Amino acid sequence: MNIINLVLGTVGSFIAIACFAVLLECPKKHLPYAGIIGAVGGGVYLLCMECEMGAVIASFLSALVIAFLSHTFARVLYAPVTIFLIPGILPTVPGAGMYRIVYYIMAGKNGTSAYYLVQTLEIAGMIALAIFLVGTFFKVLKQINWKVSNK
Repeated sequence: MNIINLVLGTVGSFIAIACFAVLLECPKKHLPYAGIIGAVGGGVYLLCMECEMGAVIASFLSALVIAFLSHTFARVLYAPVTIFLIPGILPTVPGAGMYRIVYYIMAGKNGTSAYYLVQTLEIAGMIALAIFLVGTFFKVLKQINWKVSNK
């Protein structure tokens, strides 16, 4: 993959996430921010795949960046985290893996289907872990700030 494909994939992620945020009835003033989060997350995923890190690690790093940006934008823009997190995580969701699982089950290739099932579960677990880690990080930061401000 060259730089042009990376840029096109990132721009495509921005457009897709902004449009998906419209479907989720995200407030109009937050649509560009949701798109930026999706674009950065999609770009990180594509860059990791280009560096041959594998889909699981690429999804984890992408979800980390998306969750971090979602929490940051939520605090800066005084909005709920979910306005940015739910649409932003879309490029990382293993939809193609789920499709392949069903496809190979129907084709009678159970070994290939099992491979994609394990990979899809790993990706889903990494996405959940990344969201949990970043959420915990921001919760700890908030508690530290609260303790420091109350002294």
